[in-house]
Amino acid sequence: MKIGSEEHKLLLCQSFMDSHRLYEPETMTWPQLDAETLKRLQGIPFWDEALYTERKAGKMLEAYAATVTDPLLREAIALQGREEARHGRLIGYLIDRYQVEVPERPERELPPDLEPAFIKFGYGECFDSFFAFGLFEIARQGDLMPEAFFTIFDPILDEEARHMVFFVNWIAYKQVQEGAGWLRPWNSLWQYRGAILRRLENIQGMAKPGKKKATSKKGFTATGAKSFMMGLTLEKFLETCLQENQKRMSQYDSRLLRPDFLPILSGLGLQTLKLLPKRKSSPIADAA
Repeated sequence: MKIGSEEHKLLLCQSFMDSHRLYEPETMTWPQLDAETLKRLQGIPFWDEALYTERKAGKMLEAYAATVTDPLLREAIALQGREEARHGRLIGYLIDRYQVEVPERPERELPPDLEPAFIKFGYGECFDSFFAFGLFEIARQGDLMPEAFFTIFDPILDEEARHMVFFVNWIAYKQVQEGAGWLRPWNSLWQYRGAILRRLENIQGMAKPGKKKATSKKGFTATGAKSFMMGLTLEKFLETCLQENQKRMSQYDSRLLRPDFLPILSGLGLQTLKLLPKRKSSPIADAA
């Protein structure tokens, strides 16, 4: 199958729509939490960022889909918008059920040019989700929450992987159709560079002495890492991210592209770490 062909478009759209799951937050089996676990859940710092990001993404994708002329692509992008909005409802339900304190934020207007916003969001989602897969498994192995909690969120992470696969194939199809297919690697590199810089800026902002808790931190990775990585080595973290990414991406048709920038970069980093002289491991949170 040729990337950018009509066959490619049909496969990426139809496989995306056929794998849509029906569920609503209110119908899920939410566990009762003891006082200690409830406090741990309430102390996780990324709920507000996740809530507002998913809500905004749902509205942005719904609005962008309305501008897409191709009916099949429009239907698929609109479906992702509904799924992102559902993620927002799920996190909102969790916040209300477990009485998590989340600061109010003013609703931001959508940007006038929606396609670049979708592209920026898509690369950011690829960046954050790769590390979220690893953090999720680390939290699971550490029994930070009851297993029922992970049972609820496991299909949500699969949905994020599905969004990643759709996005990288959509952007590849779009670029080939526009005659810029040869620029795909360089464009991806530039977009990932932007995603990394935005997250580094937020991590640096969080580290400034006397800085109040931010309400505009971008991305799960920047806000969630310290909650899960106390005492975790960089080598173990990268191994887990790579394993979990491979497990989730293996579910999709082999003819479709996968996000490969972070897996390649992380794989190289992991191999480099293994070649370095062995010394006493440092917790990744302290190293950061």
